[in-house]
Amino acid sequence: MPNHLIEETQHLFSGERNLSVTERSLSVVGGLALAAVAARPRPNKVLSLIALVAGVALAIRGATGHCPAKAAMTGGSMSGGAVSGPDA
Repeated sequence: MPNHLIEETQHLFSGERNLSVTERSLSVVGGLALAAVAARPRPNKVLSLIALVAGVALAIRGATGHCPAKAAMTGGSMSGGAVSGPDA
């Protein structure tokens, strides 16, 4: 079961890069900041967990350069000012 979850996660964030360098940078910084804030002990554990998962997802989005939601909205194209190539 864990291997299936890993494969599904890899499939979700694999694909053509569709984020610009700026979008990637902001996603990584914002995601790590959100995860760090969520990791502090709080009375509402569920809210902390949701924030932690969202922060990690943002950081992964920035690290991989692929956003499944953006790909779905734009039809998978490199629109919206995204830069292609090795520096994207």
